[in-house]
Amino acid sequence: MTDSQSVTVISRDGDTQSNIEWVRPQSLMEAIRDNDLPISAECGGFASCATCHVHLDAASYRAFAEPADDEIEMLEGEERYTPGTSRLACQLPFTVTDGVVAAQLASPPVDF
Repeated sequence: MTDSQSVTVISRDGDTQSNIEWVRPQSLMEAIRDNDLPISAECGGFASCATCHVHLDAASYRAFAEPADDEIEMLEGEERYTPGTSRLACQLPFTVTDGVVAAQLASPPVDF
């Protein structure tokens, strides 16, 4: 059983890439946060704030189970929501893929 997975985290503006190791039992949000990358994760991983919104490349998106209805509902309220790429990183459990998981940080939610 493999206990780590390589992840490329792309900055919101697309200018910077960071390669991190994702380890069991972290969610993707925890891996990004624990590597000191700028992800808010304000709700602590309960899918109730969308501050861990990421865009996955097609292969990475297919590596995970389909998002639950409550995750989709949370994402649909986000300006940068894109079906087929948008996910909440807190809802992505550790998963081993054949390649590198690629995740781009989405814009932070607008504060009113």
